[in-house]
Amino acid sequence: MKIAFQMDPVGSVNIDADSTFRLAEEAQARGHELFYYGPDDLAYEEGRVTARGHWMSVQRVAEQPAVLGPRTVVDLAEIDVVWLRQDPPFDMHYITTTHLLDRIAPGTLVVNDPFWVRNSPEKLLVLNFPELTPPTTIARDLETIKAFKAKHGDVILKPLYGNGGAGVFRLDQNDRNLSSLHELFTGFSREPLIVQKYLPAVSKGDKRVILVDGEPVGAINRVPAAGEVRSNMHVGGRPEKVALTERDREICATIGPVLKEKGQIFVGIDVIGDWLTEINVTSPTGIQELERFDGVNVAAQIWKAIEAKRA
Repeated sequence: MKIAFQMDPVGSVNIDADSTFRLAEEAQARGHELFYYGPDDLAYEEGRVTARGHWMSVQRVAEQPAVLGPRTVVDLAEIDVVWLRQDPPFDMHYITTTHLLDRIAPGTLVVNDPFWVRNSPEKLLVLNFPELTPPTTIARDLETIKAFKAKHGDVILKPLYGNGGAGVFRLDQNDRNLSSLHELFTGFSREPLIVQKYLPAVSKGDKRVILVDGEPVGAINRVPAAGEVRSNMHVGGRPEKVALTERDREICATIGPVLKEKGQIFVGIDVIGDWLTEINVTSPTGIQELERFDGVNVAAQIWKAIEAKRA
């Protein structure tokens, strides 16, 4: 098949951690052709959705993870599979790419399905499953947020469309910074904030469970660095081997059919203790760490699911 990756600059990927690189590597090993372009290179041109990029091969060479051919234009209707893999922020630029990629379906399979990526932001999709999530409020109004904090005492405050742990604050019972943080966030963004009850179990780790076509294939535990409340690997969280619990499987059994129905083939959910906190569908990570810990070729499982859909 011809596979296109819409992603951040391929030359700067970490070959030992980047999930998109691992997906490209596995696709190449399976005999597929690879095309690479950035989200800025996607266009609608008089009825065609095109991308300006490079045919490429990937290699486990840190200084040059990809060998690129000459820059060229492809009609994405002639590509078998397009991977939507640029990192958030989930802003209007990101949303516009999902609208354009909608136009090449069903002839071209877009992973994950851009319609449902657009309508299922990580911190909003979990609202469909209130029985699985900690107490949560989404609001821009300061008084609403203050009331939530007064009720629950110890809370986590974060931007609704952020990623990688950026802008995440813990406000305990004695904190006096809520008004200042609200002023800071609302001063540069019109987006609401999300507030959740703080879960002390995060000190033992924030579990990333990976689902392929709605089924759990394994998990890694991300332990916060000393003095940190955030466990994201982008900000120093340490990945550890961990097994799926019965509660993890219960969560996956509840959400898995919904993800499968909505064309979300590669998903990473975040579980703290017994609670689901995020469902990551935009550009989930964790494949390489899980493969190292469990010896399972997750990338191959993802490609098997995709190949079955294109058969």
